[in-house]
Amino acid sequence: MDAQDTIRVGIVEDQFLFREGIKAILNNWEDIAVVFESPDGYSLPDRLAVAEVVPDVMLVDLSLPPKDKKEYNGLHVTIALREMYPDIKVLILSVHDDENFIIELVKNGAHGYLVKDCDPQEVYEAIQSVYYKGSYINSRTLVAIQSNMAKKTKPKKLTVNISAREEEVLQLVCQQYTAEEIAEKLFISVKTVNGHRNNLLLKTGSRNVTGLVIYAIKNEIVRLI
Repeated sequence: MDAQDTIRVGIVEDQFLFREGIKAILNNWEDIAVVFESPDGYSLPDRLAVAEVVPDVMLVDLSLPPKDKKEYNGLHVTIALREMYPDIKVLILSVHDDENFIIELVKNGAHGYLVKDCDPQEVYEAIQSVYYKGSYINSRTLVAIQSNMAKKTKPKKLTVNISAREEEVLQLVCQQYTAEEIAEKLFISVKTVNGHRNNLLLKTGSRNVTGLVIYAIKNEIVRLI
């Protein structure tokens, strides 16, 4: 397979056996190559600075060793990558299935969230999704987010002006369509789709496509249960 057809993956995980295990699993797929790994988050920027290859997707454990007794977890890694390597897609790995963690991480730039006991096939699909579509939130997480919001007070009226076309694009983004697929469905160019998506990011204050999904659910632009 040509190099450009291979998704380059990095792993930030302090548990050696888990890191080796997931590396072995991922390297079984022909279109994925693990090209980088780190046992902690705080040394990640220095490691990336001298890395021969920068990953396209980084799998990041939420719980990581502290730096000089100061916490440095997956959230800190996400923020650092967003600022220094914005093109890297971040997939969080966690033992916690908690929508509060998910929303906080998405607000700070994470592109997806996986629970560590998920099936290897889901990890593969998540990597594919964030690489090609810009986001991955599994159905269990979506239901948890919407259920949690349903228990709260009714959402306030939208404070941003989203056009009818932008709302169409947003709904299709939430259904995990790529820019090319959205363009085909709406009979517009990919450039126009990307323009609408960028406008939506600016208007909603979202950091990435995953943030747009959360915004759409929160404001009842889409319903997923």
